[in-house]
Amino acid sequence: MTEALLFEKTQPDLAGPRLPAAGVDADLGLPQHLLRRRPPELPRLSEPTIMRHYSRLASMNFSISEEFYPLGSCTMKYNPVANEWAARLEGFVSLHPYQDEESMQGALELLWRLERALCAIVGVDRMTLQPAAGAHGEWTALRMIQAYHRERGEDRDEVIVPDSAHGTNPASATLCGYRVVEVRSGTDGRVDVGDLESKLSPRVAALMLTNPNTLGLFERQIVEMAEMVHATGAKLYYDGANLNALMGICRPGDMGFDAVHLNLHKTFTTPHGGGGPGAGPVGVKADLVPYLPRPTVERQDGRFRLDYDRPRSIGRVRSFYGNFGVLVRAFAYILAMGGDGLTQASRDAVLAANYLRRQVAGPLEVPHPGPCMHEFVASATTLAQGGVRATDLAKGLLERGFYAPTVYFPLIVPEAVMVEPTETETRATLDAFAAAVREIVDLAHRDPEQLHRAPTRLPVGRLDEVAAARHPVLRWRPPDDR
Repeated sequence: MTEALLFEKTQPDLAGPRLPAAGVDADLGLPQHLLRRRPPELPRLSEPTIMRHYSRLASMNFSISEEFYPLGSCTMKYNPVANEWAARLEGFVSLHPYQDEESMQGALELLWRLERALCAIVGVDRMTLQPAAGAHGEWTALRMIQAYHRERGEDRDEVIVPDSAHGTNPASATLCGYRVVEVRSGTDGRVDVGDLESKLSPRVAALMLTNPNTLGLFERQIVEMAEMVHATGAKLYYDGANLNALMGICRPGDMGFDAVHLNLHKTFTTPHGGGGPGAGPVGVKADLVPYLPRPTVERQDGRFRLDYDRPRSIGRVRSFYGNFGVLVRAFAYILAMGGDGLTQASRDAVLAANYLRRQVAGPLEVPHPGPCMHEFVASATTLAQGGVRATDLAKGLLERGFYAPTVYFPLIVPEAVMVEPTETETRATLDAFAAAVREIVDLAHRDPEQLHRAPTRLPVGRLDEVAAARHPVLRWRPPDDR
């Protein structure tokens, strides 16, 4: 059904006498020609028509609930239904942030217990739950590191970031006023420790790392790097995007990291996508605790309270106390899994990634051989002879019912195809995905033009991405105005 037919106007002509101007509040101070003089012409639709319209739109979307979603680096984990039930409990959804503390003791206790659970998982002393996303957590962590150095009278204006890092790392550092210094990766895909050493100086405030890194490889020299960074007085920051490989197995705090951000919408099964809401809590070691955003949740004499009396705090970084519903979901997941369950989830994620890596290592090039962690990066360079690129592979997978992996990232791998299966996918699903990759690679050699046209059986076909970037449509227009 076309959009025009679906929203066909059924109201009678409303171009009758104008509404009297006296009905308009004169205090608005708006020019008369901008004020509405007649009721708006709204479509009148039956409830089933509206329901079917939105159900049809929903069926056109890819979702982790319906399809395999191997989006590397973004960790699109399944969101358990039990978490949604917990977040919708009446005592939680009816809360108001302006309630007095005595009337929301249960919510404060949940925040207090969640903070301590996350601290135990990553090995830090305290945590703020305020940040609303991973990048927001990065910025918050760097602001605390910045406050720490300034209070000590240290003028540090550089942050070191690997060439394989998430793009938000240098962006967050720049937003904090730092100059970004890039450290290169070695031939094994890990940080070149010699290059790092050459770039450390008293001007460096922090080194930003994720471990395992964006190639899905564990930084084996992480303790040595931490000692080098700390010897210069700088701090070590942990990007928690890849914690799904380590949860319950080893802790960033024990590796030497001073500040750790977590993506609850990645590792802890809260909803991810659609622009949020997410959650990016930040944990810190003891010497950064005074700079945590306020308020913090404290327990005193068996009661819970919000502590605003934090004179060295960097201040509030989020309205109220963070995305509370997301925090409830993460806490429910931790309680359901327990320590052993979280550890098993990480082991299963690593096993699934290595199984799938072996399956596609023949059809595609895998530039960094050897075991990976929770994800791996392949390359579509071998398909270039037929003019097939990573984006064509991705469109071919969409055509075959799989969401496309992340492509062209990290930037240090040409024609990158980044795959993360997570821990919940069956072997049958992984085998089907690998078979689809092999089929696409074979097609790339036999009939590359077919891949250039893909997808052809989805609601939206191949888009002209160049034209879309150069001439974006930033507002909705009715069909006859396009």
